[in-house]
Amino acid sequence: MMNTMEEQPLPYDVFARACPSRGTLEHVTGRWGALTLGALQEGSLRFNELRRRVDGVSEKMLSQTLQALERDGLVHREAQPTNPPRVDYELTDLGHEIAERLLALIHFMEGHMDSVMEARQRYDETRIPRR
Repeated sequence: MMNTMEEQPLPYDVFARACPSRGTLEHVTGRWGALTLGALQEGSLRFNELRRRVDGVSEKMLSQTLQALERDGLVHREAQPTNPPRVDYELTDLGHEIAERLLALIHFMEGHMDSVMEARQRYDETRIPRR
């Protein structure tokens, strides 16, 4: 795959089945990953604050998502030696870059939802049998 800006081959190709970038793309673009990164773009959050911000995510899914994003170097986890323990999550520099791009897509989508809803309605009207 060629990088059009530099015209040099990229070392990774997300379209190749075995490429490790594919897993990271899944972590970033999956429902919980994208929402978690977007929420953390606003600033450092504790686990329960993040869970409230990402409405609908279970504790288990948020924990798995944070672990995957931390492993990929997108989220930093900091445990404070307090009683009870306090754990804060924040984006790394790379995480901020990715979150900015995701938020641009999210804002674009939110701004065009009327068109999406109209398209869904037209689609459903042609697919659902009338009685």
